[in-house]
Amino acid sequence: MKGNDIQTAIREGKTALGIELGSTRIKAVLVDEDHNPIASGSHDWENKYENGVWTYSIPDIWRGVQDSYQKMAKEVKETYGETLTTIGAICFSAMMHGYMAFDKEGEILVPFRTWRNTMTGEASQKLTDIFSYHIPQRWSIAHLYQAILNKEDHVSAIDYLITLEGYVHWKLTGKRVLGIGDCAGMFPVDSTTKDYYERMVEQFDSLIEPEGLPWKLRDIMPKVLTAGEEAGTLTEEGATLLDVSGNLKAGIPLCPPEGDAGTGMTATNSVARRTGNVSAGTSVFAMVVLEKELSKVYEEIDLVTTPAGDSVAMVHCNNCTSDLNAWVSLFEEFAEAMGMKTDKNTLFSTLYQKALEGDKDGGGLLSYGYLSGEHITHFEEGRPLFVRTPNSRFNLANFMRVHLYTALGALKVGMEILYEEGVKLDVLLGHGGLFKTKGVGQSIMAAAMNVPVSVMETAGEGGAWGAALLASYMIRKDEGETLDHYLAQKVFHGENGTVIKPDAQDEAGFNVFMERYKAGLSIERAALDYMK
Repeated sequence: MKGNDIQTAIREGKTALGIELGSTRIKAVLVDEDHNPIASGSHDWENKYENGVWTYSIPDIWRGVQDSYQKMAKEVKETYGETLTTIGAICFSAMMHGYMAFDKEGEILVPFRTWRNTMTGEASQKLTDIFSYHIPQRWSIAHLYQAILNKEDHVSAIDYLITLEGYVHWKLTGKRVLGIGDCAGMFPVDSTTKDYYERMVEQFDSLIEPEGLPWKLRDIMPKVLTAGEEAGTLTEEGATLLDVSGNLKAGIPLCPPEGDAGTGMTATNSVARRTGNVSAGTSVFAMVVLEKELSKVYEEIDLVTTPAGDSVAMVHCNNCTSDLNAWVSLFEEFAEAMGMKTDKNTLFSTLYQKALEGDKDGGGLLSYGYLSGEHITHFEEGRPLFVRTPNSRFNLANFMRVHLYTALGALKVGMEILYEEGVKLDVLLGHGGLFKTKGVGQSIMAAAMNVPVSVMETAGEGGAWGAALLASYMIRKDEGETLDHYLAQKVFHGENGTVIKPDAQDEAGFNVFMERYKAGLSIERAALDYMK
């Protein structure tokens, strides 16, 4: 669209806004009628480890949402000369799973327990056994049942249990709803009925009946909605809460809030069968749309859905680039101590490019970037660890290469299960911070996953852009038009991105590294046991 057309679209509310609360950044992206980003704003934040819990505070949530919105609105004003007063539709997205429990007054009962926590092992195992369906530790139902097992006082006072983006949506609209993709991260979802599995709901209610709690599960859970359904409108209070300047008007429609997995699938056009996407940043997860159900239950594999409700196998790992980022920060500190001013993006790019010069197997080095626990490899706590032998080829290129390799180690363990199940992928679409340096993370991901990896120019906008696409779909879809058709024909038509196929030597080198990675898990276990 041309400048004048964009101004008109802004003025007449023919735009769509996506806001995603990621692990380290909250981002707002405004798109025009052609789905092109026209303004954005972001806010950096970090989770905190307090009293044994990974958490974000309620004030930090709203501070971040408001700041990212204000920066986006400021860019609209500075670039197009328009004050943002209305928007065609809005969608919120956030880190999936976790536990936010509220009382009847809307007050949070215990600090937000994020996806990163690995404190629900007993509940996870018991529910998996009862349901005959894998219940990961980070799912809301695992947190709820663990709190019941722990006899936590707050449980009887729960009036609403929700995830992060559902919480924000609720406060802005008053609606207790959630997109099906993230509902599937709260409780098992039936792709046929597009609702929670009724059998399992009844099993859970029977399980907790002896506790004498004043609620049943459906009383406290959000309503399940699929992509394209209406999910409420921005209230007067919600408009003031989102836009502290007071310019934004109430009445704007919101689509179902979705988890970052769902918006990641949308942003990479990977909601159809035989497609998959991988999001690699603070955590890493791969989403593969299934052609058929898996043959059995795997504790390493989550079964969730696309925003439209189709069955998806998810390999979710708690750790990816956090430890790698810490090492880059150390190099930055060294450079500054030497009197060299460095640009963070340049530093990342330089070090990532250096990794490509390393030995294919990482030179015999070994690292585990387990900042937190990693359920794929059965660790409830993390201990970042770097190991080498006297014979290892210890240089900067190998050091960087092995840290990029290990960021994908746990993911590889999970993906091997899907390959053994006969799951086929034509392409894996990549997005997230790992792919910022052109070609590096992409080529290593292709070698690690044994499949071509595509990265689109728009992937840099990430889940916030995906959320904006879901908002656009709600207000612009033709009657009966499916989400995969809308994306393929109206958003990504002719956009194939940059594809890198696996290099045979890189594949062989990564496989050698993985042998070392699996064998060395006992070293990581010893570090955890020793460094309590």
